[in-house]
Amino acid sequence: MGRRKKIVQQCERLMDHPDQIRNIAIAAHIDHGKTTLTDNLLAGAGMISDDLAGEQLAMDTEEDEQERGITIDAANVSMTHDYRDTEYLVNLIDTPGHVDFGGDVTRAMRAVDGALVVVDAVEGTMPQTETVVRQALRENVKPALFINKVDRLVNELQEGPEEMQKRLQAVIRDVNELIRGMAEERYEEENWKVSVEDGTVAFGSALYNWAISAPSMAETGINFGDVIDMERNDKRAELHEKSPLSDVVLDMVAEHFPNPVEAQPDRIPTVWRGDPESQLAEDMVLVNKDGEVVFMVTDISMDPHAGEIATGRVFSGTLEEGQELYVSGTAGKNRLQSVGVFMGGEREEVEEVPAGNVASVTGLKDAIAGSTVSSIEMTPFESIEHISEPVITKSIEAQKMDDLPKLIEVLQQVSKEDPTIGVEINEDTGEHLISGQGELHLEVITQRIERNQGIPVRTGEPIVVYREAPTQESEEVEGISPNRHNRFYVTVETLSDEVTDTIKLGEASMDMPEQERREALQEAGMEKETSQDVEDIINTNVFIDDTKGIQHLNETMELIIEGLEQALEDGPLAAEPVEGALVRLHDARLHEDAIHRGPSQVIPAMREAVHRALIDGEIRLLEPIQDVRIDIPSEHMGAASGEIQGRRGRVDDMYQEGDLMVVEGIAPVEEMIGFSSDIRSATEGRASWNTENAGFRVLVDNLQPEKINDIRVRKGMKTELPKSINYF
Repeated sequence: MGRRKKIVQQCERLMDHPDQIRNIAIAAHIDHGKTTLTDNLLAGAGMISDDLAGEQLAMDTEEDEQERGITIDAANVSMTHDYRDTEYLVNLIDTPGHVDFGGDVTRAMRAVDGALVVVDAVEGTMPQTETVVRQALRENVKPALFINKVDRLVNELQEGPEEMQKRLQAVIRDVNELIRGMAEERYEEENWKVSVEDGTVAFGSALYNWAISAPSMAETGINFGDVIDMERNDKRAELHEKSPLSDVVLDMVAEHFPNPVEAQPDRIPTVWRGDPESQLAEDMVLVNKDGEVVFMVTDISMDPHAGEIATGRVFSGTLEEGQELYVSGTAGKNRLQSVGVFMGGEREEVEEVPAGNVASVTGLKDAIAGSTVSSIEMTPFESIEHISEPVITKSIEAQKMDDLPKLIEVLQQVSKEDPTIGVEINEDTGEHLISGQGELHLEVITQRIERNQGIPVRTGEPIVVYREAPTQESEEVEGISPNRHNRFYVTVETLSDEVTDTIKLGEASMDMPEQERREALQEAGMEKETSQDVEDIINTNVFIDDTKGIQHLNETMELIIEGLEQALEDGPLAAEPVEGALVRLHDARLHEDAIHRGPSQVIPAMREAVHRALIDGEIRLLEPIQDVRIDIPSEHMGAASGEIQGRRGRVDDMYQEGDLMVVEGIAPVEEMIGFSSDIRSATEGRASWNTENAGFRVLVDNLQPEKINDIRVRKGMKTELPKSINYF
């Protein structure tokens, strides 16, 4: 314990020197070695013993993570490192690589200033590499590259120095292409390109705990030739001693990643829309530890002893026990019960945590992942945009009736810890639905409920989430209120993909100043006149008010929008959410007397008008699809492409990479249920694959009636559709 105490004291001392702090995340594709790398950094910093590094997987603290051998929750850790006679405090977040847990990656990026991208030398850049790089750049986080598993090039592929360098250059080129594609200005002007000469690329083996980079070669004299010799002649221990991984990587972190003082002026405008002239803005930009407290929560975890722990970044002020703080979106204040930092899997309490650090606190009972916590009321940070939305749902019920209240409590806790999980509690049917990013995501959640809370549960078959969308422009249709005194005239058009993407990514929303929103919509291709009349944006649908001078319209507008929201939440086909519709209100006839145009009249009239217009716009069911990539020895290629095609999928590309064939394609999420066991048996377990959610596409016409019918039966709706839906 003595050593630990010493480290905690070191950390506390460094917390007050923001120029010596580095906040970084490690991000990569699944199985490229992030967690093993993190272990070795901890060992290098003296936090865990050397012999266990790489096997202990100290960051995978949950039992299920150890069993499955994957990281599920982002884990936080602080450590110290000496570089050129200066001590640095490194706050590191190890993020999951599996696509089902991408939400954790996005949130982690909010708390850090640098991202260490890890790529497997043999596999090269993969779909998830692209996603994590994109998430980093969208949050203005600077990348650096670590190419892992170089030992495999020497031993398994028996490559000589030239082949090896070709292969490594290809990886560097790919990563730079990604950076240039997503952040061109920074790439050109601020030198965000990763390069060997600059020292922003390192190579090594996390498993055998050695690494090299241009600066380290200059210092230790160990170069590629030596690496190949030492790897082949079993001198790995010597290699680790002469060029240890943690020194090479942490030197790179200290040298090339910005400290909070350099980073915050650049990051605050990206993630915060408040008044840039205010005192608060100045405190955040200057990392002022004496300013008002601003703390952004990026992660909530449960600790059996301490209760709920909120982890996040302190942008301004100093966190201390006993402070009363506001939590965005909730009333009243929460009182901080304790303040601490993570050291490996253990949380250590400290007296205070000043601006520029990553802190873990208890007592914020109202906070969820994504909350803004502050000492004065303020504009909250931009909501964290999750790139993918839930596509698969399961019903979940307690096996014993007595467990029901506890299950509801646990489900609410789950949705607090992971905003990418949707929880819907249906009072009428008593069903509880949880939706997530994929089968594994839901399986892990339900296992944890059983294991950690001791509630035996039953889950239903997985249900896929559908959407509805119009496919053409409609005629003008009329909606009439039950008392026949109010009429609304509406048309529906389809929105372009560019516009819906702009809305999905939060680049155009109703919270923005009108001018900014207009420009964003026009840039995505919306006509100027249309963009000026946007009355509301509901999910990915836009409502346009095209009326001129109608009496009483303003005071009725709230009810009109409520009717519209109801119509779009439950589409006319199967009560699934509508997306990508542009709804125009052309005209309205309203009763003089407010009594006769109340909610019970306006809402159903508007709802009817919108549903009729959608049907006239030939609304279709959309199903979620996934990009699929399978890596496979060539003799099993036929079986692998057969698995995709047999699932209503299509194969887009096949090519050779190293000694493996790669099959790429897309397939509907619904057909991918049970894919893992099928592909294993079809290829004798030799395939490795991954899927990534790729949005929604129109379901083919011959399946529409049957699918709509299935969903209506499941939801207990009447099964006959209105006569006008006969266009399939």
